[in-house]
Formats: sequence, C-alpha cells, structure tokens
Amino acid sequence: MRQKPTLSCQLLATSIALGLTPSAFAAFVDDSKATLDARNFYMNRDFRQSGAAQAKAEEWAQGFMLRFESGYTEGPIGVGIDAIGLLGIKLDSSPDRVGTGILKSDREAPKRAQDEYGEAGLTAKLRASNSTLKLGTLQPVLPALMRNDSRLLPQTFRGAWLNSNEVEGLSLDLGRIDRVNQRDSSDNQDMTVFNGGKRNIVLGSAKTSDEFLFAGGRYQWTPELSTSYYYGGLDGIYKQHLVNLVHQLPLAEGRSFKSDIRFARSNDDGGSNVDNDAFGALFTYRLGAQGFTAGYQHLSGDTGFAYIAGSDNALVNLVQINDFGNQDERSWQLRYDFDFAALGVPGLTFMTRYLSGDNVDRGAGQSEGKTWERNTDIAYVFQDGPLKNLGLRLRNATTRSNVGSDLDENRFIVSYSLPLW
Repeated sequence: MRQKPTLSCQLLATSIALGLTPSAFAAFVDDSKATLDARNFYMNRDFRQSGAAQAKAEEWAQGFMLRFESGYTEGPIGVGIDAIGLLGIKLDSSPDRVGTGILKSDREAPKRAQDEYGEAGLTAKLRASNSTLKLGTLQPVLPALMRNDSRLLPQTFRGAWLNSNEVEGLSLDLGRIDRVNQRDSSDNQDMTVFNGGKRNIVLGSAKTSDEFLFAGGRYQWTPELSTSYYYGGLDGIYKQHLVNLVHQLPLAEGRSFKSDIRFARSNDDGGSNVDNDAFGALFTYRLGAQGFTAGYQHLSGDTGFAYIAGSDNALVNLVQINDFGNQDERSWQLRYDFDFAALGVPGLTFMTRYLSGDNVDRGAGQSEGKTWERNTDIAYVFQDGPLKNLGLRLRNATTRSNVGSDLDENRFIVSYSLPLW
C-alpha cells in the first residue's frame, strides 16, 4: 500500500520549491510547533427584559483551531510560514434563537445558523536580527487594534505587520490592514467603525474602508514601569492617538499596587464626525490570592469612542457585554478576584465586578442615558491526570440600560489545547 507523505516530507518539498537548502530547511522544521485547540461553546442571551422582538439568542457549537508556526531558515534574513485553520460546527440553533455571534448565519431572512463554517489563513514571515515582518493573516493585540476572541472562533485580519525589538526594552510596531474576517464569518470584508448604543457617529458617503494603518511602541523603563504610544487610523473615517502608563508597585510579600492609566484622542478623517477624548484608569491592590480593583472612565466630545467594528478596544471598562463608550459617558467599576490555589485548589479562579455608567447624551429633550452591568466568571483548568489542560469556564452577565438592550447572559465554555509537536 502506498503511504501518504508525512508533513515533514511535504514541508521539505515546499522548501525545495521555494529554493531553500536542506540545512536551511532543518532550522525551519526544528523550531516549528503545531497545536490543536478545541472549544465547545454554549451561549444564552435573554432579551425578554427589553421587550425585543426576539425573545432570546441561544446556540451551542464546537470549534477547532489548528495552528502551525514554523521556525526560521538560517541566514541574515530568516524565512518562515505560519498557518491557521478554523472550523465551527453547529450543535444546536434555530431561526428564532440565532445571533449569539458563535455561529455564521444566513444573510437572508429567515436567518438560520449554517451547519458549519471556517477559514484557513497563511502568514509569511521574515526575520532580521530582532525584527519580524509578517504578511497575510494576522491577529494583533495592540492598543490601536485588538482582535476579538470572545466567541467560538477568533477574529482575524489581513495585512502586513512589522515588529521591531532592536533596542532593549523597546518594542515598535508598524502595520497596514486591508480586510477583516469577523468571529462569526468566513469572508474577508472591508472594515467599518462600531456605532452601537449612543455613540452618535455619523458617516459620510463611505461607510467602509479597506485601509487601517497603525504605528507605535511600548517602552519598559524599569521592571515596574512601562509606557506606550500608538496611532491607529481607519482611512476616511477616523484617526486615533492612544497613550498608556502601567506601574506595578511592590508593597510587601504577597502585596502590590498596580496603576493602569489610559488616554485616547479620536477625530474624523474626512468622512465622519468622530470627535472623542477618552480617559480611563484602573487601580488594583493584590493581597495574596485576592485582587481588589477600582476603575473610572470619562468620555467627552461630539461622539463616543471609535474603533473597528467587531474588534476589542483599549477602554478600561470594556467588559462582557458593554464598553461604556457612548457619547459623554462617565462610568466606574469595582472588581474582586480570587485564586483558589491559596486554599489548595490550583486551577480554580473566581472574578466578579459591577460597573455603572451615566451622563450619556441621548439627544435633545431626552434624559441622560444610564447603564449598569454585573459580571461573574468562574473557571477551572485541570492541572494533572488524563484531563490535564482541560478548561471549564462559566460566565454570567446582567445589564440594564436606557440606551441599549436589557440583557441576561450565560456562557459555558469547555476548552482543550493539544500540542501536536
């Protein structure tokens, strides 16, 4: 019986086709790694408190993420390839319960969740000294651009990203994005700005853009202090400048105080009315296994906070449902964390928080907008035995608002990561 070629043989053939020598290919393979991540996701979002036409969104799905990261060929410029394969499979849904964001739905009414959806992405990478250029599928987590990974499959972008670490303690980034693939989609699309709630962003004739530019850097002054500046601009829609300071103050054995202060200035780029200043601060006191956090966020300007629709953002009050980024909104949060390893149960963690926002501009003659949200998160990761690395997470959220929907939400996630080599 004829045997199928091994992955190493296939990669060797690819390297020869690319003109790589066997010695260069050895480095390419020796430092490579592959991982299969499985994620089982159930989500129930109850709309009944808000009197919405759809009573609830409720779906259950299984996701798989196959990731491959090669090493680099030898020489002054190393060459490598990364690949990602994403697959989502419907386990339960119906036309009257779609819309959780964990499954791809038909565009035409009545909307039905598709039985499966997925995508594959390739990323070419070049390394010289301590700088790396990536071209293709990207998943940046930067203040100006944060991919969203809060559902079954992660959001991805397409473009080019240069990261440089030539100076000790300094990390620089420069990039251009032209497409986004949302977490519940298998299509690369143009980008647009998120405009939910009462952000009051008005767009001109161009509703979308095929160019997002970002640049900036982070400097670690000391082990306790870092600062960063980033620029992000969605061509024809908005421009944004973001600065951040993080300071970790050791107090005594098992005690510390962390300050995380952020400011963002957003304005239009000729095709919108974006105008916003966003200030936020988080302060966390760690006492052994416990964490006590207080946060405050203040927005001002003619609109709310601008960012690419579907992605995460740099606001300190971005939580499970809301980000409290409406026009003129002021919000605060209190949070408590506990790590049960201190009680002899490693892998078990607990978090709860409460946020409240007000002063939202709802328009002439309207009372101020108000929102509150409560989150609880319990997670456990098996530390050893046959179930090692199996993770269980229960996330609960409740929000009430006069600028958005009243929601009760539960998510139950089972995850497992299997290193293939």
